[in-house]
Amino acid sequence: MGDRWHVEVDRSLCIGSAQCIHHASEAFRLDPARQSHPVAPDADANERVLAAAESCPVEAITITLTGSGEAVFPPDE
Repeated sequence: MGDRWHVEVDRSLCIGSAQCIHHASEAFRLDPARQSHPVAPDADANERVLAAAESCPVEAITITLTGSGEAVFPPDE
């Protein structure tokens, strides 16, 4: 994967389950309110980050291609 991704967490949806940290501890952190945020919002494409987004129970994590904004996760229907 040579792509760059922009990762966002919708903090109004995040319930602090920490599934993102379980799958990609290097890419996500929980703040004192147990809200997730990406360590580096723009980063190289990474299967662990994708797994984290897919495992989020409330789909609070979105991934888009940096530059074009094309959806990586969740995929466009």
